[in-house]
Amino acid sequence: MNFKAGLWQQQTLKLTMTQELSQAIALLQYSAQELTAFLENKALENPLVQIENVNERPMNPLLDRNRRKHQKTEKDWIEQIGAKPYSLEEQLISQLNISKLPAEELKAIRYLIQNLDENGYFTGDLHEVAATLRIPLELAEDGLAVLQTLEPAGIGARNLQECLHIQVDYLMPDNELAKKIISDYFIPFAEKKWKQIAKELQVSLKEIQGVFDEIQFLNPKPGALLGIETASYIIPDVIIEQTQEGLIVRMFDDPIPKISFNDKYFHKFKDQDQQVSKFLHEKVQDYQWILKSIEQRKETLTRVVTKIVEKQPAFFQKGPQYLAPMTMKEIASELDVHESTVSRAVREKYVQTPIGTFPLKSFFSSTIQTVSEEESTSSTQVKNAISKLIEKENKEKPLSDQDIAEQLKVLEGIVVSRRTIAKYRDQLGIPSSSKRKRFN
Repeated sequence: MNFKAGLWQQQTLKLTMTQELSQAIALLQYSAQELTAFLENKALENPLVQIENVNERPMNPLLDRNRRKHQKTEKDWIEQIGAKPYSLEEQLISQLNISKLPAEELKAIRYLIQNLDENGYFTGDLHEVAATLRIPLELAEDGLAVLQTLEPAGIGARNLQECLHIQVDYLMPDNELAKKIISDYFIPFAEKKWKQIAKELQVSLKEIQGVFDEIQFLNPKPGALLGIETASYIIPDVIIEQTQEGLIVRMFDDPIPKISFNDKYFHKFKDQDQQVSKFLHEKVQDYQWILKSIEQRKETLTRVVTKIVEKQPAFFQKGPQYLAPMTMKEIASELDVHESTVSRAVREKYVQTPIGTFPLKSFFSSTIQTVSEEESTSSTQVKNAISKLIEKENKEKPLSDQDIAEQLKVLEGIVVSRRTIAKYRDQLGIPSSSKRKRFN
């Protein structure tokens, strides 16, 4: 072998990630909101890019005045008043008779409210509260006791156990067994070690089951009832419509601002010095690349959704429970693109269909083997089958994960392992068989 050093020439072919290619990839994975923000930023840095927002229209006072004449205006003004959300402190303080509370105690209660988390639990330390406000510890404790009498029941609790105990006192004052179990047997009760509790309290398992059923109606997060969330709206990127000819795919571009070329600016400065001319030439290329990238995004997204419609006819005809197994790799292969392209195309995007609005990612599910060599099923269908089996099971002898796996194979022809059943059951929020057991 020759180990001597030397110089050789070699030709290689490499794909270079240019700035334009990187931009096209980024635009493909942008949602409508992200694309709008991108175009607005581009309009600020590129004087040749003009934003034409079709959703914003100039106001015509004459037309608006004439339109109002033909409308009922008795209640129009009240519908225009924006909702003013009340703060957590305002909602709680409004329940107190402030005039009868000492000033120091009211000050302590206000401070305690500021130490409540989003679930309504008191997360501070009463000793620190007393030291900070320079009040006796007893006054801080009294303030917390007052806070815990307010609605919703359970507000101001220091932990889940105290929260449930407050609610039982308020909602079930005569249920001494529930109070005793939560006070002295909270952990064993939560772990369903009911035989031990029944033996020590000399009650039946059915009575403990009754306490369990009643506690299910309590709220472990009382503070959430006082929170005011702003309604969020989903704007679909694609619309699938049912026509006489069949399903058609249409891009919904209305929320995305339209861009146009600032021809006036370009002609005004194009004959300036060489540096200005070079700057404008670069911005012209940038504008053209933006247009091309947006068109590619639209074309790719349309092709992906069209292929989804082609491969999921049962979904659109019968409903989500008939979602067939389909992977991104399978779609990418049929469209002759890379799998990452499909992944970027469906990221953070929604499709409006005749049966509802869905995330595009929800159409992709793993393939599950069946007894038949010619057919397969999806993870969504398996989850639906698991839910149905558990719904119909004997609650005194609930099905184990292994029992479910065996019944799926016999009844549905679906071959899944016990571990897969456990994973899907957890995703569905269904407890294990030991926690589903009931005593009648």
